Amino acid sequence: MSLEIERKFLVDAEKISALNLSGGEKISQGYLSIEPARTVRVRVKKNRGFLTIKTANVGIVRSEFEYEIPLADAQELLKICAPNILSKVRHKIEHAGKIWEVDIFEGKHAGLILAEVEMDSPEEFIELPDWLGEEVSENPRYFNSKLCCPD
Repeated sequence: MSLEIERKFLVDAEKISALNLSGGEKISQGYLSIEPARTVRVRVKKNRGFLTIKTANVGIVRSEFEYEIPLADAQELLKICAPNILSKVRHKIEHAGKIWEVDIFEGKHAGLILAEVEMDSPEEFIELPDWLGEEVSENPRYFNSKLCCPD
C-alpha cells in the first residue's frame, strides 16, 4: 500500500505561459467506479496502461494502489468508461526541489489548468511557484473523478 499526500492548485494561465511549456505527456483516463469510499481509474499514457485504486481523501492524504496493465486492456476498459473520458497533457516542472505536475485539460475542460505536488507528509513546507492560483486540494469539484463524471 502506498499513501498519496498531494496538494492541488489552479494555475494562472498567463503566468504559466511565460514558461513556454512544450511537449508534455498526453493522458486519457476514465473511471470504472467513483464511489465515495474509493475510485477505480484506468489510464493510458505513453502507450502504457494503468489501473489505479484510490481511497477517499482524509484531508490531502489517501491510499493509492497503481498497477501497470497491458495497453490493449486499458484501451478496452476506457471504452467501458466512454463517453466520460478525461484528456489532458501533463508537464513536469521542477521548483524548489519538488516536481510539480501541471495538467492542461482538453475537450470539455479546455482552459482548465491544475498543478499538483506530492509531499512526504501533510505538514511538509513547500515553496509555491508564482504561477499558482487558488488551492483546491480539498475541493471535490477539481477531483479528476468529478471532472470526468460529474453528478
